Amino acid sequence: MSATKEKTGTVLVLGATGGIGGAVAQNLNARGWKVRALHRNAAKVSAEVPALEWVQGDAMNAADVRAAAEGVGFIVHAVNPPGYRYWERLVLPMLDNTIGAAGQVAARIVLPGTMYNFGPDAFPVLREDSPQRPLTKKGTIRKEMEARLKAASEEGTGVIILRAGDFFGPNAGNNWFSQGLVKPGKPLTTVTYPGAKGVGHQWAYLPDMAETMARLIERAETLPPFAVFHMRGHFDDEGTGMIAAIRRAADRPHLRVRTFPWWLVTLASPFVPFFREVKEMRYLWRKPLEMRNDRLVALLGEEPHTPIDQAVATTLASLNCLRSETSNNFPAGHSGNALGRASVSS
Repeated sequence: MSATKEKTGTVLVLGATGGIGGAVAQNLNARGWKVRALHRNAAKVSAEVPALEWVQGDAMNAADVRAAAEGVGFIVHAVNPPGYRYWERLVLPMLDNTIGAAGQVAARIVLPGTMYNFGPDAFPVLREDSPQRPLTKKGTIRKEMEARLKAASEEGTGVIILRAGDFFGPNAGNNWFSQGLVKPGKPLTTVTYPGAKGVGHQWAYLPDMAETMARLIERAETLPPFAVFHMRGHFDDEGTGMIAAIRRAADRPHLRVRTFPWWLVTLASPFVPFFREVKEMRYLWRKPLEMRNDRLVALLGEEPHTPIDQAVATTLASLNCLRSETSNNFPAGHSGNALGRASVSS
């Protein structure tokens, strides 16, 4: 397939109403790709987002995924169960359906990855080949996902994995920024921070990740069958950079910072699935971690990178957390995107 044909080809996005899936779909559509999206209520979302080709179906149904994949060159697998519900039962079967469809139509799979497959023994610097010894249920599943994709690549199905830090951005769905640091829909009065001063943390701005994935897709012919990259994103080396950026965006230099209530998460975790997942991820805030992007920069020449103040201000505006006179300075150009309203889609 020529580079020109790749850039004007068809890509199937699973999870196109989710955070990263929506951002990638929007980016590729703007580049001239024909973007096909699978959804359980295709008629409804088609009316809301007519730019995409919506196909009725469910990512849990292998026949639906195979039919939607007909004629595509890439499948972006960005679908996740909502609110961490039934992760163990749904995540791997959905991926197996994608792998099966990709093998039948000779498409390359593109997976947005995370740092969850790494345990604290791999910290503080994470590279693409760092050992994966996860301590959590979610991390174990993430590791297995990548193992299955590696096996598929050895059978002839190309794979691109782009790992990144904790997501933030407009329509990012379930993430630490919108469900931990701030309260969506409410003006900022405090910031709640899960980590400690001096403990570095890795963040990824969704539009930057989508742009990076699009550039990797357009260079797929130059990649090995199993290509894994890390984004550096926004590395907060002291655990204070994100707080400072929020204060600047809100024009409130003395905005109060509160400690995240880990004790409450521990008490509620037996009853609330989301809190169970949050508790498992605490180790990411106790030790510094940094993702290196040397391999990515060597290929692309640079990593797409929105300045932190712009990224944070756009995110806060999309969450309706800024006072009107502040948010008016940051139009919702990045944030009023119907492709990413929900946290997931299948």
